[in-house]
Amino acid sequence: MVGQDGPYPAHAEAQQQASRGAALLQRTIDQLLVLVNAHLALRHSNRLAVITSTPSRSEIIYPAPAAPATTAPAAPAHASAQPAADQDVPMEDAARSAAAAHPKKPANVYKQFFDVDNHVVKRLKQLAMDESANSDSQGVRPSRLAGALSLALSYINKARSVSGPDLQSRILVVSVSPDGPGQYIPIMNCIFAAQKQGTPIDVCRLVKGGSVFLPQAAHITGGIYLEALQLEHLIQHLLHVFLPDTETRKMLCLSGNDEIDFRASCFCHKRNVDVGYVCSVCLSIFCSVRPECSTCQTKFIPSATPLS
Repeated sequence: MVGQDGPYPAHAEAQQQASRGAALLQRTIDQLLVLVNAHLALRHSNRLAVITSTPSRSEIIYPAPAAPATTAPAAPAHASAQPAADQDVPMEDAARSAAAAHPKKPANVYKQFFDVDNHVVKRLKQLAMDESANSDSQGVRPSRLAGALSLALSYINKARSVSGPDLQSRILVVSVSPDGPGQYIPIMNCIFAAQKQGTPIDVCRLVKGGSVFLPQAAHITGGIYLEALQLEHLIQHLLHVFLPDTETRKMLCLSGNDEIDFRASCFCHKRNVDVGYVCSVCLSIFCSVRPECSTCQTKFIPSATPLS
């Protein structure tokens, strides 16, 4: 699952808006965690990876990376094997720090659900604090979606190398950020890689419009694109539309988006264009006539008749 997020406002004028949206963000995270737990509960062999995408970075927040093995330094020869009689062992401090790092699981909660929820929420809070410290007043910026999709495809490819090529996989993108036309090429590369890999890309868009690439990603890979604008009904969309696997979906009548914008982004100015010029060698797209392709350096022959 890829979570696409925007910048966290740090200036005083936006602090009130951020505080009003804090409760809404918490409700959204809670509903997404219900989908995560439901996916893990469907089948014991189900696996999950949660990836966040912000304007500054993309990273895997679950599963947690394995801690590197550290070798304790050898004790000097003259050191005693037993602690001195007047030396106290801070057992209470160690227990307190361990309890803070690993909260106690409630008795009525499944351990795997508790571990996933606790780790994901902890990493999201840490990520929000980091983005708030590094954000500026440049407005809403696109997230690094291409990097997040690359991480997801790499994770799936690694899992298939271990479990076998028959492993079924899919990607769910939860998006609230605008498109970044400068990421057109890497995003399309990820879309075609997912299509060749047989990995559908589902998209749950939480804001109205503003995306051209994501509907194309869902259409090309055989996924579902859905705009869930009423967050109070988000859990219904997540469980009914995105929880069933690809085989189960064939027997269901699922909602989606039939209007797909197939506009591309020009390679010269990184803007979405309705009509453009395509290089016949490398298929690069430009918004105006150029004497040479900036991608493959092919010289274009001027047309005898001007194009209208």
